[in-house]
Amino acid sequence: MLLDGRVAIVTGAGRGIGREEALLLAKNGAKVVVNDLGGSFDGTGSDDSPAQQVVDEIKAAGGEAVANFESVTDFAGAKRIVECALDSFGKLNILVNNAGILRDRMIFNMSEDEWDAVLNVHLKGSFNCARHACEYWREQHKQGNLLNGRVINTSSDAGLLGSPGQPNYGPAKAALATMAIIVDREMQKYGVTGNAIAPLARTRMTVDATPQTAGLMAGPEEEGAHDYFDPGHIAPLVTWLASEDAADVHGEVFRVGGGCVWLMQGWHSVGTVKKKGAPWDAAELGEQLKVELAKGNTAKEDLGSVFKSLKQD
Repeated sequence: MLLDGRVAIVTGAGRGIGREEALLLAKNGAKVVVNDLGGSFDGTGSDDSPAQQVVDEIKAAGGEAVANFESVTDFAGAKRIVECALDSFGKLNILVNNAGILRDRMIFNMSEDEWDAVLNVHLKGSFNCARHACEYWREQHKQGNLLNGRVINTSSDAGLLGSPGQPNYGPAKAALATMAIIVDREMQKYGVTGNAIAPLARTRMTVDATPQTAGLMAGPEEEGAHDYFDPGHIAPLVTWLASEDAADVHGEVFRVGGGCVWLMQGWHSVGTVKKKGAPWDAAELGEQLKVELAKGNTAKEDLGSVFKSLKQD
């Protein structure tokens, strides 16, 4: 099995993508801490049953798992999530930062609380967990115990491409892609990799919370037809990235869904204008930039084109 003997934490693992990740990690031999506060998609409320149900499924299939109900937004609570893995299974090898909420609003209507709540779960929550996991791996490495840690952040096309109505969620998800790259660069010397995924899947957050995507991500009309947006399509990539086989995968960002994996690139140069000597005259610079922009090299990809490419044979 790909993850035999390894120990994983999956945050937000009670439902949707996180649930599928936890189940497949366990099926491949990992011992799993199933973390989920059990709140609604907007972060309110709590319920122990989603995480416990996933644990029960894993155990029924012969795997090992433990439920954890801490909030990732709590710095000390995130440390307790890591300690849960150590206390339950003796070590930690894998951290999948998946927990998330939505509070969508246009920028001119968004409240400070709506901004803070989303950033706290996605960005701060992922930082909190990675901070404590990386401290543990660094100390273990100093003691000669190479655990080959894996940090896998959950980004989104809302951040990579930009999504109207999500000026809190989008920036948080873009930052998570960058954070994965930075974690990778900082932690390579300790045998740790950092990577990110941008999933395309039908979950509470992409259907219930965002009705505008419900039609795009509807299930197949014909029985037995391929369901492109089944969240089960996400877990195989995460499982492989968590494995020893992916030891040389550093700071990458992947879009994944429907049996397709896209290798992504972030900001990179696609054109240049130069002037030697004195600074540019602003109007002259503008004329040169308009020529460069007219080449179309900066044309933005959007979700419509992504969905179309996914369904093309």
